[in-house]
Amino acid sequence: MDRWKAELETALAAAKVGGGIAAGYFEAGLAADVKNAEGEGSFNIVTKADVEAERAIVDVIKRAFPGHAIYGEEGQGDVEGAAAVLSSEDVWIIDPVDGTSNFFHGVPHFGISVAYYHKGEATVGVVGSPLHDDWYSAVRGGGAWRKGKRAKVSPTARLDESLVAFGYFYDRGAMMEATLDACREILHRKSHGLRRLGAATLDLGLVGTGAFGAFFEYELAPWDFAAGRLFVEEAGGRVTTCHGDPLPLAKTSVLASNGLLHDELVEIMNESFKKP
Repeated sequence: MDRWKAELETALAAAKVGGGIAAGYFEAGLAADVKNAEGEGSFNIVTKADVEAERAIVDVIKRAFPGHAIYGEEGQGDVEGAAAVLSSEDVWIIDPVDGTSNFFHGVPHFGISVAYYHKGEATVGVVGSPLHDDWYSAVRGGGAWRKGKRAKVSPTARLDESLVAFGYFYDRGAMMEATLDACREILHRKSHGLRRLGAATLDLGLVGTGAFGAFFEYELAPWDFAAGRLFVEEAGGRVTTCHGDPLPLAKTSVLASNGLLHDELVEIMNESFKKP
């Protein structure tokens, strides 16, 4: 939409600049130059590519919108605290490399995400696979687009005709067991299969294009879903917590679907992981 044209152009430009940096590191074989993030052992990895790509994304946004707040995974944006930043009237939420474990191990499947929120509402979102120059974009009220074509979610209402994607957090305890329980039930209901690709941003993109009937994960941060949730919604899908509640702009569980499968999957999610 024309109203958000400048924001969409900025999101695309920022994502492509950051994606180019990340892809350059990956293709040069520098993925092993890492440090462990604090607090989550060896599971959560931060690379130089994450930090440098985020810095470049922030620079693009700041040049275009110097008064806007920025919330990024690697802390290159505003630093006064998540609550203050996310409550800003105009805030950008960015993830420079989603799927860092894939990146680190040389798996060519990682995403980049740039989202713009206005007055707490997802307004512009760009998700991309920079290695494949594959970009998903959405504008509130303006639809979801990939490769110049309007994106639409899957039209099937049957779980036994759908692929379902999932992810899991660094937790290897109760949350992991709940995830596996949900996967087991989905398979028992004869889903066409489950996919764990390791990049939630791209999983959401694939829900929006109809490849996946749904995607779920019991814990994600805002930068993981900020852009992708808008893409799914503008493609005709539905995004809530795994318990079916409205999605907060905070760390949360996420269930994204074509809408037709949503209630059945909420039932499975609730049974597998009880609501606190």
